[in-house]
Amino acid sequence: MTVGRAALSSQRRRGPAKGDLKEQAILETCERLLSKRPLRDITVDELAAGAGISRPSFYFYFESKDAVLRELVAGIAEQMYRESERWLEGSDDALDPAEIATRSIEASARLWREHGPVLRAANQAWGAVPEMRAFWEDTIGRFVEQSARTICDERRSGDAPDGPDPEALAKALIWMNERCFYTNSLGLGPALTDGELVPTLTAIWLRAIYGDVTLPEEA
Repeated sequence: MTVGRAALSSQRRRGPAKGDLKEQAILETCERLLSKRPLRDITVDELAAGAGISRPSFYFYFESKDAVLRELVAGIAEQMYRESERWLEGSDDALDPAEIATRSIEASARLWREHGPVLRAANQAWGAVPEMRAFWEDTIGRFVEQSARTICDERRSGDAPDGPDPEALAKALIWMNERCFYTNSLGLGPALTDGELVPTLTAIWLRAIYGDVTLPEEA
Protein backbone atom coordinates (compact mmCIF):
# COMPACT_ATOMS: atom_id res chain seq x y z
CA MET A 1 0.00 0.00 0.00
CA THR A 2 1.35 3.43 -0.94
CA VAL A 3 1.35 6.20 1.63
CA GLY A 4 0.07 9.46 0.11
CA ARG A 5 2.03 12.72 0.21
CA ALA A 6 -0.59 14.30 2.48
CA ALA A 7 -0.22 11.46 4.99
CA LEU A 8 3.56 11.80 5.00
CA SER A 9 3.27 15.54 5.49
CA SER A 10 0.89 14.98 8.39
CA GLN A 11 3.37 12.55 10.00
CA ARG A 12 6.17 15.11 9.73
CA ARG A 13 3.99 17.80 11.32
CA ARG A 14 3.19 15.52 14.25
CA GLY A 15 6.90 15.28 15.07
CA PRO A 16 8.65 12.50 17.02
CA ALA A 17 6.61 9.62 18.40
CA LYS A 18 5.74 9.67 22.07
CA GLY A 19 8.10 6.78 22.72
CA ASP A 20 10.98 8.64 21.07
CA LEU A 21 10.36 11.61 23.34
CA LYS A 22 10.39 9.42 26.43
CA GLU A 23 13.63 7.76 25.35
CA GLN A 24 15.19 11.18 24.76
CA ALA A 25 13.98 12.31 28.19
CA ILE A 26 15.73 9.34 29.80
CA LEU A 27 18.95 10.20 27.98
CA GLU A 28 18.75 13.86 28.98
CA THR A 29 18.04 12.92 32.61
CA CYS A 30 21.05 10.61 32.68
CA GLU A 31 23.37 13.27 31.26
CA ARG A 32 22.09 15.84 33.74
CA LEU A 33 22.61 13.50 36.69
CA LEU A 34 26.08 12.48 35.48
CA SER A 35 27.16 16.10 35.82
CA LYS A 36 26.53 15.74 39.57
CA ARG A 37 27.55 12.19 40.46
CA PRO A 38 28.86 8.91 38.97
CA LEU A 39 26.68 6.39 37.18
CA ARG A 40 26.95 3.89 40.03
CA ASP A 41 25.12 6.34 42.30
CA ILE A 42 22.30 6.98 39.81
CA THR A 43 19.27 4.72 40.06
CA VAL A 44 16.87 3.47 37.44
CA ASP A 45 14.07 5.03 39.49
CA GLU A 46 15.69 8.46 39.06
CA LEU A 47 16.06 7.99 35.31
CA ALA A 48 12.44 6.89 35.02
CA ALA A 49 11.18 9.76 37.16
CA GLY A 50 13.11 12.27 35.07
CA ALA A 51 11.31 11.00 31.98
CA GLY A 52 7.93 10.97 33.71
CA ILE A 53 7.53 7.20 33.48
CA SER A 54 7.44 4.28 35.90
CA ARG A 55 10.36 1.98 36.64
CA PRO A 56 8.77 -0.93 34.70
CA SER A 57 8.23 1.41 31.74
CA PHE A 58 11.93 2.32 31.78
CA TYR A 59 12.79 -1.24 30.75
CA PHE A 60 10.68 -0.86 27.63
CA TYR A 61 13.29 1.63 26.40
CA PHE A 62 16.55 0.42 27.97
CA GLU A 63 17.69 -2.82 29.55
CA SER A 64 19.82 -1.04 32.17
CA LYS A 65 21.37 2.27 33.09
CA ASP A 66 24.58 1.05 31.40
CA ALA A 67 22.56 0.81 28.19
CA VAL A 68 21.51 4.44 28.64
CA LEU A 69 25.15 5.45 28.95
CA ARG A 70 26.06 3.46 25.83
CA GLU A 71 23.36 5.25 23.87
CA LEU A 72 24.57 8.64 25.05
CA VAL A 73 28.16 7.86 24.10
CA ALA A 74 27.08 6.46 20.72
CA GLY A 75 25.41 9.75 19.87
CA ILE A 76 28.45 11.79 20.90
CA ALA A 77 30.83 9.47 19.05
CA GLU A 78 28.73 9.81 15.91
CA GLN A 79 28.98 13.59 16.16
CA MET A 80 32.77 13.31 16.55
CA TYR A 81 32.99 11.03 13.54
CA ARG A 82 30.94 13.39 11.38
CA GLU A 83 33.07 16.34 12.45
CA SER A 84 36.26 14.43 11.59
CA GLU A 85 34.93 12.92 8.39
CA ARG A 86 36.30 15.57 6.07
CA TRP A 87 39.84 14.59 7.03
CA LEU A 88 39.16 10.90 7.60
CA GLU A 89 37.48 10.56 4.21
CA GLY A 90 39.62 13.16 2.46
CA SER A 91 36.39 14.70 1.21
CA ASP A 92 37.21 18.42 1.33
CA ASP A 93 39.85 19.34 -1.23
CA ALA A 94 39.31 23.06 -0.52
CA LEU A 95 41.13 22.76 2.82
CA ASP A 96 44.69 21.63 3.42
CA PRO A 97 45.46 18.83 5.93
CA ALA A 98 46.52 21.28 8.65
CA GLU A 99 43.21 23.15 8.50
CA ILE A 100 41.14 19.97 8.43
CA ALA A 101 43.09 18.37 11.30
CA THR A 102 42.74 21.53 13.37
CA ARG A 103 38.99 21.73 12.79
CA SER A 104 38.53 18.03 13.56
CA ILE A 105 40.45 18.22 16.83
CA GLU A 106 38.69 21.46 17.77
CA ALA A 107 35.35 19.72 17.24
CA SER A 108 36.34 16.79 19.45
CA ALA A 109 37.58 19.17 22.14
CA ARG A 110 34.27 21.03 22.01
CA LEU A 111 32.27 17.82 22.38
CA TRP A 112 34.42 16.84 25.37
CA ARG A 113 33.68 20.23 26.94
CA GLU A 114 29.97 19.88 26.27
CA HIS A 115 29.60 16.22 27.24
CA GLY A 116 32.55 15.65 29.56
CA PRO A 117 30.57 13.92 32.34
CA VAL A 118 29.14 11.36 29.89
CA LEU A 119 32.47 10.61 28.22
CA ARG A 120 34.26 10.37 31.57
CA ALA A 121 31.58 7.98 32.85
CA ALA A 122 32.04 5.76 29.80
CA ASN A 123 35.80 5.88 30.22
CA GLN A 124 35.56 4.89 33.87
CA ALA A 125 33.05 2.10 33.18
CA TRP A 126 34.80 0.40 30.30
CA GLY A 127 37.12 -1.64 32.51
CA ALA A 128 34.37 -2.77 34.88
CA VAL A 129 31.40 -3.38 32.55
CA PRO A 130 32.12 -5.96 29.82
CA GLU A 131 29.45 -4.56 27.49
CA MET A 132 30.82 -1.06 27.87
CA ARG A 133 34.36 -2.25 27.24
CA ALA A 134 33.34 -3.94 23.99
CA PHE A 135 31.35 -0.88 22.94
CA TRP A 136 34.15 1.57 23.79
CA GLU A 137 36.75 -0.52 21.96
CA ASP A 138 34.49 -0.77 18.91
CA THR A 139 34.02 3.00 18.96
CA ILE A 140 37.75 3.68 19.20
CA GLY A 141 38.37 0.99 16.60
CA ARG A 142 36.17 2.81 14.11
CA PHE A 143 38.35 5.90 14.34
CA VAL A 144 41.55 3.84 14.19
CA GLU A 145 40.43 1.97 11.08
CA GLN A 146 39.45 5.09 9.18
CA SER A 147 42.53 7.04 10.28
CA ALA A 148 44.80 4.17 9.18
CA ARG A 149 43.08 4.09 5.80
CA THR A 150 43.58 7.83 5.39
CA ILE A 151 47.27 7.53 6.29
CA CYS A 152 47.65 4.81 3.64
CA ASP A 153 45.88 6.98 1.07
CA GLU A 154 48.08 9.98 1.85
CA ARG A 155 51.21 7.85 1.46
CA ARG A 156 50.05 6.34 -1.82
CA SER A 157 49.33 9.79 -3.22
CA GLY A 158 52.80 10.97 -2.21
CA ASP A 159 51.44 13.60 0.18
CA ALA A 160 52.85 11.78 3.23
CA PRO A 161 56.17 9.95 3.58
CA ASP A 162 56.55 6.34 4.58
CA GLY A 163 56.69 5.70 8.30
CA PRO A 164 55.38 3.38 11.00
CA ASP A 165 52.69 0.84 10.22
CA PRO A 166 49.56 2.93 9.47
CA GLU A 167 47.32 1.03 11.88
CA ALA A 168 49.87 1.19 14.70
CA LEU A 169 50.34 4.91 14.10
CA ALA A 170 46.59 5.48 14.05
CA LYS A 171 46.17 3.57 17.33
CA ALA A 172 48.83 5.67 19.02
CA LEU A 173 47.34 8.95 17.78
CA ILE A 174 43.71 8.08 18.59
CA TRP A 175 44.53 6.87 22.11
CA MET A 176 46.73 9.93 22.64
CA ASN A 177 43.74 12.14 21.81
CA GLU A 178 41.46 10.17 24.11
CA ARG A 179 43.84 10.39 27.09
CA CYS A 180 44.54 14.07 26.54
CA PHE A 181 40.86 14.96 26.25
CA TYR A 182 40.07 12.87 29.32
CA THR A 183 42.74 14.38 31.56
CA ASN A 184 41.94 17.89 30.33
CA SER A 185 38.25 17.29 31.10
CA LEU A 186 39.13 16.23 34.65
CA GLY A 187 41.46 19.18 35.12
CA LEU A 188 44.22 16.86 36.26
CA GLY A 189 47.76 18.12 36.49
CA PRO A 190 49.92 17.96 34.60
CA ALA A 191 47.41 18.00 31.76
CA LEU A 192 47.14 20.07 28.63
CA THR A 193 45.20 23.26 29.26
CA ASP A 194 42.30 24.36 27.05
CA GLY A 195 44.65 26.71 25.21
CA GLU A 196 47.30 24.03 24.67
CA LEU A 197 45.04 21.12 23.75
CA VAL A 198 44.13 21.75 20.11
CA PRO A 199 47.41 23.23 18.80
CA THR A 200 49.53 20.59 20.54
CA LEU A 201 47.49 17.61 19.34
CA THR A 202 47.24 19.08 15.84
CA ALA A 203 51.02 19.52 15.66
CA ILE A 204 51.63 15.93 16.78
CA TRP A 205 49.15 14.48 14.27
CA LEU A 206 50.52 16.48 11.35
CA ARG A 207 54.18 15.83 12.15
CA ALA A 208 53.52 12.12 12.78
CA ILE A 209 51.77 11.69 9.44
CA TYR A 210 53.34 14.30 7.14
CA GLY A 211 56.76 14.87 8.69
CA ASP A 212 58.08 18.36 8.02
CA VAL A 213 54.84 20.30 7.57
CA THR A 214 53.92 23.94 8.10
CA LEU A 215 51.53 24.26 11.03
CA PRO A 216 48.63 26.76 10.96
CA GLU A 217 50.33 29.18 13.41
CA GLU A 218 53.57 28.98 11.42
CA ALA A 219 51.95 29.86 8.07
